[in-house]
Amino acid sequence: MNFSYTEEQQSIFDLASQILIKGTPQERLLELERAEGPRFDPELWAKLGQSGLIGVAVPTEYDGGGLSFLEVAGVIEHIGRTSAPVPYFETVVLGGLAIAEFGSEAQKKAILPELAAGNRIMTAALIEPEGEIEYPGVQATASDGGWKLDGVKSYVPGAEIADVILVSAMTDRGPAVFLVDPKAAGVRLEALATTSYMPESRMTLNGVTLDADSLLGTLTSGREIIEWIDLRANAALCNMALGCCEAALEMTAEYSKTRKQFDQPIAMFQSVAHRQADAYIDTQAVRLTALEVAWMISVGRDAREEVAIAKHFAAEAGYRVTFSAQHIHGGVGVDREYPVHRYYIYARHIELMLGGSTHHMRRLGEMLADTAA
Repeated sequence: MNFSYTEEQQSIFDLASQILIKGTPQERLLELERAEGPRFDPELWAKLGQSGLIGVAVPTEYDGGGLSFLEVAGVIEHIGRTSAPVPYFETVVLGGLAIAEFGSEAQKKAILPELAAGNRIMTAALIEPEGEIEYPGVQATASDGGWKLDGVKSYVPGAEIADVILVSAMTDRGPAVFLVDPKAAGVRLEALATTSYMPESRMTLNGVTLDADSLLGTLTSGREIIEWIDLRANAALCNMALGCCEAALEMTAEYSKTRKQFDQPIAMFQSVAHRQADAYIDTQAVRLTALEVAWMISVGRDAREEVAIAKHFAAEAGYRVTFSAQHIHGGVGVDREYPVHRYYIYARHIELMLGGSTHHMRRLGEMLADTAA
């Protein structure tokens, strides 16, 4: 069997790598991180839109590439490698894929062409201060043929720059998902300070009025939509973690060949060589599990157990690889203005998004127990 990418897939990933590497010099990243406001590069985002990479999985009838989740995961891997300040994960995975799968024809026509061109940014508000995402605490009440939303969402990625936010809420018939304009009356966003500078916000909804067309899918499909997004989001985060690990490993290997102690490159010392060998094995474990879930989702197979395993590896191994990279770099490794530090804090952020290792091991245990029963 041939497990390599097709020529078309490889050309997509090469294009993504070229644009993202050129658009993320260290000076540009530091400039954005020192500036006020969210960490976002509109110029780089526009280039991704012009190249067709944002719409790679948007159906062709809505001006997209019509490809699968595997291509999306490959682009996200390169975003992890470059720590690019663009809301690709938020717009494509949290928003666009769900609209393409569950949206009405009117919603698809209004959103997907603009999204594919890079003219519309999306995200999803699924996490709340307490509770599981499958059972949202935000309340949606039927009102004058539409809906009224009240409640709080935590850690909404990219909310400050989003044009549309998918918000999960509880109705009298169960969970549902709504399309919310972040500038609508009653919506308040509070920017959160994150160590990675990745933009996140606390979202408060106070009597937010929505029309009937704001409902995504049906009233009875809300939990399915939430779980559908959560599965793909965690799979995408695994591929982003893979990119972080690869970049940190490559940077450390190069550094250890040129940094000398006792007139010898530190790569010649057994303790350093063994540490890098362990990091390489960890990175390969992240690669195998991340690519497996991306492929399974792209061909329509049930990947719930595999995603839980992959996120466990992304969390645990991602931390070990990036921490080793910092450690081998010595004092410069903890300098916030040196690139390797960014991969460490990125890996830690990715680890905790939508649940860390313990959360996914518990979820895997529940699935195995249900199977045994």
